[in-house]
Amino acid sequence: AMVLKQQTLETLSKSSGLPVINLLSNFSHPLQGLTDMMTIKERFGERKVKISFVGDGRDNVLLSLASISCSLGYDLNIASPQSMRPDPEVMKRLEERCEENDTIIDFFNDPYEAVRGTSVVYTDVWISMGEEAIAESKKKELSQFRVTTDLMRYSTEDSIFMHCLPANRGEEVDPEVID
Repeated sequence: AMVLKQQTLETLSKSSGLPVINLLSNFSHPLQGLTDMMTIKERFGERKVKISFVGDGRDNVLLSLASISCSLGYDLNIASPQSMRPDPEVMKRLEERCEENDTIIDFFNDPYEAVRGTSVVYTDVWISMGEEAIAESKKKELSQFRVTTDLMRYSTEDSIFMHCLPANRGEEVDPEVID
């Protein structure tokens, strides 16, 4: 099911008596994360590359990507404003999963530091469904967290850029990077 609120998905799962697959909620986007990991594995094989995410640290795609990264042994750098970090309870669960698999999730205020030496640079739209009322303030806060050609120079020579799409060229990513 694709739902706006995670609570709707949980209610549907409990009340339907049927298996429910989360295609998308405001909290997570697990199938997107799984297919992204398949792309990373296809590109880099069994090599454990470092991944960076630039943008809103509470993003549903990021939270799924973080969970899967920890489970598969990929370190993840996250560049986001301090005010856009995941809920502490969510972070606690992610950190426990990372500890089990000897991986690290690290947060950065500076996107250049987060991207330095990573092989996968990922971002997502800044404004998700239901956030239209806060769009302008969120864009302002994230303005220093755009994936640019200059930022990509800090990643590894064989790095790839990823985005779950649709993208807003010129907002979270420069057209030259995504094209």
